[in-house]
This record gives sequence, C-alpha cells and structure tokens, in this order.
Amino acid sequence: MSLKQKAVKGVVWSAIENWGRQVISSGTFFLLARLLDPETFGLVALSSIFLAFLQIFIDQGFSQAIVQRQDIESEHLDTAFWTNLGISLILMILIILSAGSIAELFQEPQLTPIIRCLSLGFLLNALSNVQTAIFQRKLAFNTLAKRTLAAIVIGGIVGVAMAFMGFGVWSLVGQQLTNSLIQVLVLWRISDWRPQLRFSQRHFQELFSFGINVVGISFCTFLSRRSDDFLIGYFLGSTALGYYTIAYRVFSLLTEMLTGIVVKVTLPTFAKLQKEPEKLRNALYQAIQLTSLIAFPGFFGAVALAPEIVRIIFGEQWEASIPVMQVLNLAGILYAYFYFNGSLMMAVGKPSWKLAMDFVQSIINVIGFAIAVRWGIVAVATAFMIRAYLMAPFIVWLIWRLVHIDVRTYLRQGVVPLAGAVAMLGTIFTIKYFLIHSINTYLLLALTIIFSSIVYVLSIFLISPQLFWKVVKMVR
Repeated sequence: MSLKQKAVKGVVWSAIENWGRQVISSGTFFLLARLLDPETFGLVALSSIFLAFLQIFIDQGFSQAIVQRQDIESEHLDTAFWTNLGISLILMILIILSAGSIAELFQEPQLTPIIRCLSLGFLLNALSNVQTAIFQRKLAFNTLAKRTLAAIVIGGIVGVAMAFMGFGVWSLVGQQLTNSLIQVLVLWRISDWRPQLRFSQRHFQELFSFGINVVGISFCTFLSRRSDDFLIGYFLGSTALGYYTIAYRVFSLLTEMLTGIVVKVTLPTFAKLQKEPEKLRNALYQAIQLTSLIAFPGFFGAVALAPEIVRIIFGEQWEASIPVMQVLNLAGILYAYFYFNGSLMMAVGKPSWKLAMDFVQSIINVIGFAIAVRWGIVAVATAFMIRAYLMAPFIVWLIWRLVHIDVRTYLRQGVVPLAGAVAMLGTIFTIKYFLIHSINTYLLLALTIIFSSIVYVLSIFLISPQLFWKVVKMVR
C-alpha cells in the first residue's frame, strides 16, 4: 500500500475515531449538562488546570519523538515507557499531597478530594503513551479508533448512571477515570508490544533532544488554553467558569471533528515526506483544502446557530454561554489553515520553531486574558479571537520560511470552501428571519441545518466541479 493510500485510509479511520468519539462523548456531555449545574462543571475545570499542567511533564514529548523518528529501536520504546511511568508516579504523589493548598487558593474546599482522585489519570496515561505512539507511527488509526470508542462508551455509561443516582460532581470524575482505565486495558489487549526492564541513557538523550521542545510547546499550549480558566475561576468564580467551559467544550468539539481527523494523520505523513519538499508542500495544500471544506461550514454554522444549539441541547440555564461560543468559533475558522503548522514543523525536525511560535502566542494570550477578565467571560473569549487573527500573518510567514510555500497557492486552498460557507450563511439567516417566530426552535434548527447543507454542497459543485468530484473520489 502506498503512502498516499495509507494516509487516506488513516484519515478515514481518524474520522471514525474523532466523529465517533465526539458524538458519543458529546451525547454524554449534553446529558450531564442537563443533570448537573454550572458550578459542578466549574469545579472539575478548576481541578483540571493543575492536573493538565503536571501532565505536560509525564510524556516528555517522547511519544511524538517516536512517531517522528525515521529509525526506531526497541531501546527507545523501553526507555520512553519507564520514564513516563516513573515520572507519573512522582507527580501523582505530589498532587495528592498539595491538593489541599490548591483548594485553599480558590477557596473551594470541595476541590481537594476531586484533585486527588483525578490524579490517578497520570498513572493510567503513562501506561498507554508508548503503545499509542507505535500505532500512530504505523498509521494504524483503525486500532486506536476501536480503543477510543470502547472507552468513551463505557465511561459515558458510568458518568450518566452516577449523575442519575445523585453523585453530582463525582459523576464527571467517575466518567474520566473509567474512560482512561478502559483505554489502557483495551490497548494492552490489542498491542503485541511489551516493555522490557531496561533503560538506555543514549536512547533517552536521543528522544529527549526532540522531546524537550515538545515539553516547551505543551507548556505554551497550557498557558494559552488554561490561563483563561485559571483567571476566570480565580476572579469570577466556579459558576462563571462553568458557563465558559460549556462554550469552550462546544468549540473544542467542533475543532476535533472538523480539523482533528486530518491533523492526526499529518505528522506521520509529513514525517515520511520530509526529504521530498515538493511532495510535502502538495500534501500541506491538500490537507488545508480538505479541512477547509469541512471546517468553514462547521464553524460558521456554529456562530449563526449558537442560540438554538445551546437552548436545545443544554437548556435555558446555559444561555450565558451563547455569546462566548459565537466568539470562540469565529477564531476557529483560522484552524482550517493553521492547525497543521505544528505537525509540519515537528515532521521536518524543527520543534524549536513551533516552540517559539507557541511561546509568543501564549504570552499574548495570557496578557490579553488578564486584561479582559475584569469585563467577564465574553471579553476573555474576544481576547482569544483577536490574538488568533493578529498572529495569522506571522504564522504564514513562518510556513513560507520553513517549506517555501507559494503564498498565493497556500491561501487559495480555502477560497472555494469560503464562498460556499458564505452562501450557506445567507441561507441560515434567511430561514431564521422568516421563520424564527413561526415555528418552534427544534424545527427551526433542523430546517436550517438541512437546507444550508444542501446549499453548501451545491455551491461547491457549481463553483468548482473538479474539487467536488475530487472529494467524492477520495471518499470512494
């Protein structure tokens, strides 16, 4: 099977995993949002801030180093596994001992037992990082998809059952831990790799020289993604953070479903093309074009239909999340272009470039969030969106420097999808203008989704028949 066939097959299985995972986990999340209050989600979000920070240091970037390396030896895998496991045990003990102090910082005593229980996830994640990297390296996304879907289904059942039984915040804790445990059990069942009791200093250094940049990148990502949660939780409280968490969860859901299906395949695919620059550039163009076709209508549609989506799925009590959701998804439109940049930089052995880019973005995010938080959660989301658009020209310049793209060709990949998305938006607003007071919200949402989808597909067909049939052929 050629690399192109493997990549396309990987995209298909990545789509099955992402969409299946998101549909199932989102269904569970929507049920829990109906059963639990904003404060409950805010408490778990506060706990996750510190756990996510320590999670950065468990893998040491070794998983991505395993995927990126052209040659891998068994000693690399063994060294990575025991390093991950040892660090996870140390960090789990550390967080158990410091949980009380963290709870006092936010004046939320309920956080102490929640943080201690969730810290078990460190150990579970460490047990599966290397096996996951091995399957990604082989582009065996079908195996990872089956594992993920099984874990989400079982975890979701546990979480919803606990919520119905009145366990409150522990429903979310139980769901997360069950999910992680099932993923480990399934992965060890289907993987034929087992660690041997050995550690190589040389192989550690080879992985660490690449992975240390990944650690830096993950730290910058943490600052960009979690500093808003920290500031909202500290200054505005757990209830406000609950509203923000719901909006960001929808944004993350769309990001994973609309861009994540291709991104997972790009790192191993780009890595195999790192010595063929022309093919690498073409692969980048095709990835952007394919993702734009999916992402543009998804993010634009979420902006236009946010009021109906929130009221139907989450209920009237979550209306404060609507404007936050709209602002975040305006920023998501850029992801169709820029979500691959990290994979590209890592694939060609330039993790330091991504580290520098992420560092600049994270600093701007933190400053923007700190200034905006006094005006509320919508202002924080707006700061995130403004940073995304201000950084866009700089990121294009970085990609040009890295792989010598033709900027016009690069930007042209999204023109047709953008035109189709604009036509789709016109359809949505027209339907809402004439029918919003005539029919119920459920029927209005259904009609807008159906007719706007038809208009989008027809627009693509009429504007660029060649692109339309290219996608049809790819699906076949």
